[in-house]
Amino acid sequence: MDEPGRSAPGDADLEGVLLLHGLARRAASMTRLEGTFRAAGFATLNLDYPSRTAGLGDLVTVIGPPAAAFAARVRTLHVVTHSMGGLLARAWLRTQRPANLGRVVMLGPPNGGSEVADRLHGFRAYRRFFGPAGAQLTTRPDDRLRDLLGAIDYPLGVIAGDRTLYPVESWLMLRAANDGRVTVQRTRVAGMADHITLHASHGLMMRNPAVIAETLRFLRTGGFSPSARGDTRLA
Repeated sequence: MDEPGRSAPGDADLEGVLLLHGLARRAASMTRLEGTFRAAGFATLNLDYPSRTAGLGDLVTVIGPPAAAFAARVRTLHVVTHSMGGLLARAWLRTQRPANLGRVVMLGPPNGGSEVADRLHGFRAYRRFFGPAGAQLTTRPDDRLRDLLGAIDYPLGVIAGDRTLYPVESWLMLRAANDGRVTVQRTRVAGMADHITLHASHGLMMRNPAVIAETLRFLRTGGFSPSARGDTRLA
């Protein structure tokens, strides 16, 4: 991973991709995506951030400086996120959007919250492990969170998953089509440019070949493959 803010030869001529991992994850979870982007000719910044120790507003101040420095040294800045990283990207773009912003792809984002957080955020163990940001993932956001996230007025593609590795939890808490953590419906957000559902689970979708291929396609074209719409069962 490039050191944040450090110039690299030729980056000014490249499009860049900022990668933001999900809650209780690390940058390493986005390594396969990052490798695909580098092989395709993009510069990358795969940021680690302390997702379990602060709320979304405070996390914006953490990622802001390195993200801005990276944006300043590439021709166009794209953003690719997983899970809560999508909400963090929204909060960052709400107040610190770079002038050269390109396209954004969110993988399994809880744009409408998650019923899992609804059910568990009242438990001390949940709050201790997932921290302040975990409590912000409920399906009933307050006005401050709505203002923090803002409206979608940039090219956004959303990829949802419909495969769960937690069948009991999914049946008890989510019920509708879901990836084990977020329902397909709650990945949606007003203003998005495109949305597809792939047969992928929440925790592994960043490594799913079909998800990776469609993410790269959206960055290049601003849309997903027509053949990928609906229940594709690509992987």
